[in-house]
Amino acid sequence: MEYCFLKTTSLYIASMESHSGKLLITLGLLEILSRRIDKIAFFRPVIFNSGELDNDINLIRHKYCPEMPYDDCYGFDIEDVNRLASKGLLKEFYEQLLIKFNKLQKKYDFVVCEGLNNSGFLAAFDMNINLEIAKNLGCPFIGVINAKDQDVPAIQEELTITHNIIRKSGCTHFASFVNRVSEQILELLQNQTANTPQNIPVFYIPDNIELDIPTLADIKHSLQAKCIMGSAEDLQRVVKQVKIATMTVEHFLSYIEDGDLIIVGGDRADILLASLGAVSSINYPNLAGIMLTGGFTPQQNMLRLLQGIELSVPILSVADDTFKSTQQVEQVKAVITPDNQRKQALGLGLFDRHINAEVIFNQADITESSIMTPIMFEHLLLERAKNRRMHIVLPEASDERILRATEILLRRQAVDITLLGNEAAIKTHAASLGLNIEQAQIIDPHQSEHINLYTETLFQLRKHKGVTPERAADAIADESYFATMMVYMGHADGMVSGAIHTTEDTIRPALQIIKTTPDISVVSSVFIMCLETQVLVYGDCAVNPDPNAEQLAEICISSAETARMFGIDPRIAMLSYSTGTSGKGKDVDKVREATKIAQNRRPDLLIEGPMQYDAAISPEVAHSKLPESRVAGNASVFIFPDLNTGNNTYKAVQRSSGAIAIGPILQGLKKPVNDLSRGCLVADIINTVAITAIQAQTLVRTAAE
Repeated sequence: MEYCFLKTTSLYIASMESHSGKLLITLGLLEILSRRIDKIAFFRPVIFNSGELDNDINLIRHKYCPEMPYDDCYGFDIEDVNRLASKGLLKEFYEQLLIKFNKLQKKYDFVVCEGLNNSGFLAAFDMNINLEIAKNLGCPFIGVINAKDQDVPAIQEELTITHNIIRKSGCTHFASFVNRVSEQILELLQNQTANTPQNIPVFYIPDNIELDIPTLADIKHSLQAKCIMGSAEDLQRVVKQVKIATMTVEHFLSYIEDGDLIIVGGDRADILLASLGAVSSINYPNLAGIMLTGGFTPQQNMLRLLQGIELSVPILSVADDTFKSTQQVEQVKAVITPDNQRKQALGLGLFDRHINAEVIFNQADITESSIMTPIMFEHLLLERAKNRRMHIVLPEASDERILRATEILLRRQAVDITLLGNEAAIKTHAASLGLNIEQAQIIDPHQSEHINLYTETLFQLRKHKGVTPERAADAIADESYFATMMVYMGHADGMVSGAIHTTEDTIRPALQIIKTTPDISVVSSVFIMCLETQVLVYGDCAVNPDPNAEQLAEICISSAETARMFGIDPRIAMLSYSTGTSGKGKDVDKVREATKIAQNRRPDLLIEGPMQYDAAISPEVAHSKLPESRVAGNASVFIFPDLNTGNNTYKAVQRSSGAIAIGPILQGLKKPVNDLSRGCLVADIINTVAITAIQAQTLVRTAAE
């Protein structure tokens, strides 16, 4: 379909009805826009209560514009607007909005506005208040339609009505999003896009039950409950059903289901202990949590007992009685909050699967940016990974962080994942954390159908080193060796490990089995350093303590290829304590020799050195020290002379500038294997898996060529 393109630096997102899922559309659009736009502002013209944090503003600021002051993100409190309207001063309202909006446009590259549902306004307001605001701000309008329980004719009629209302209001109709579509009619709608009015882009997003289910955190916040037991992550579990426990323990156990919130009087220690026992038993489902009512809380001995049980079952306490508390729980609405990464991943995965980002970019006439921020780069990683889903094996499935990262990666549909370990234990662990990892493949190395093949293959690869069949069998029983063999045999495209194991545990099997590429003799590493407006590559900061000149040249070449893999044009500075020909000594001579070796081997690359760091990164210093250089002052790849220098420098830059350091990324292997820090966060695991997938994509593409 041919769409009409318009150059725009703002969008206004609103719905003519409640419960449309407008926040999901806002979140998805910001995810897309942040891939190409540096400074994005989020603006809500009207919020319900300026005395409380607005959830939508809190979420969007946290994820896409953390430097933006909260007060800049909204115009008026709804009570102030109603007061102005009652006095006939709406013109003043629009004028003040425009002043604040214009300030944002001068300060930011793009402004995304989110309107308020009409249910939030008093009768004094026309239903088209969002359109009036958008028109006065000059923002192209995105209409969000709630398709819950609607059939195809009804949805198409609403699309036409929405378009006509937007057109008659004088606003520019940018696109329409039809949200919460049933799976049964989704395909029918997608095949009828040619009937959309005036060739305005229309996107259809299917309904998802979990997005409409409140979490324990939602319930805790709404009821102002106390959390007796459970972490912030535990509170992100969704509550599928509510069960009131009034029976004896024997009968109570017959009724519990997976995802239950058990509501019980706080003095019923028998039900509390029975619930915990059910969670610890493989014969019973996993509960979402327990709510104790009546203001009763466990006494000291009971509390001590609970704290000593290694179960992640959240326990909340409220002052109201069981009946009133249950009514309140039933009224809690589901929201996507800043700390709920699981729902964010689910929603964004849903959005990505059904929205063509290029249509959005083209419709708004948004081109590639020359600036690359940390947020842009991290979003680019997931986007690149999703282009061709690769299969990554994670051998450390006993670690909670690995399981949490697995769920998010699967929800974003970035990769296919295999977890290693006992299947029942992994599933039980995941369920106890409230995680859904059903899409992951789980392999027990001790029970695998490939164990004999892997053992024989390892024996043949290593028998010249004295490895016997028995020693090969012992090695394959280790998850790291098993995972590495999966990659070697093509049963997985890459491996990520190191959350539990040491770097040596990760690299040794890779060196023995996968080995280095023919033109590289040394495995090395780089960190991708995401600074405020640019992305740099630092190598080697994690593997080789003191490489010789030949090895340093190989590290240089490998790092250049890694940079290109991630869209970074390699301009390589070979670093030392001296710039140009001014210095002498063993260390600077090594860098000088390595530079010559690398230049001779790869004359197509821009490689210069020796060079001091300030000359490599600062145009002013470069103009003074190396005025004719094509690299100095403009370097994108920094090769350090030894591990001591590289490791200290990357950490100094990371801590002093607030840069995001992604890595270490291993390079030089025939197939991708990457190492995690044992102190890694869930976000680090997600980034590393995405990087491994991109490395695997590149190898597949290169082999095909």
